[in-house]
Amino acid sequence: MPRFVTIGYGDREGYDRTAPQVRDEAHAHDRRLQDGGVTPMVGVAGPPVQVRNHEAVGVRTTDGPYLRSALPVAGFAIVEASDLDEAVRLVSGTPCAVAHGVVEVWPLIEAD
Repeated sequence: MPRFVTIGYGDREGYDRTAPQVRDEAHAHDRRLQDGGVTPMVGVAGPPVQVRNHEAVGVRTTDGPYLRSALPVAGFAIVEASDLDEAVRLVSGTPCAVAHGVVEVWPLIEAD
């Protein structure tokens, strides 16, 4: 079955202005996805570190994100779905999607 990487973006302000019953249902939706085998997309992502090893001559790290966005990254998941439409349907009820955030869905193309 095809797999998709999902990236949830959201902030506390958007979460807090969402009706509590909508948030509660979104968290229940996450639990149902987890019970169905989805790698969890819950919690808050910690501070990132960029890693470089150009030409394999030495590792260099830089604190902070490489990717910039209006909202912070909130979480990640790996979703198995029959196609992109099903993957979108699966993540459309998650907290980032309903609480004024956004969820990106990326098809995961298997390397040969």
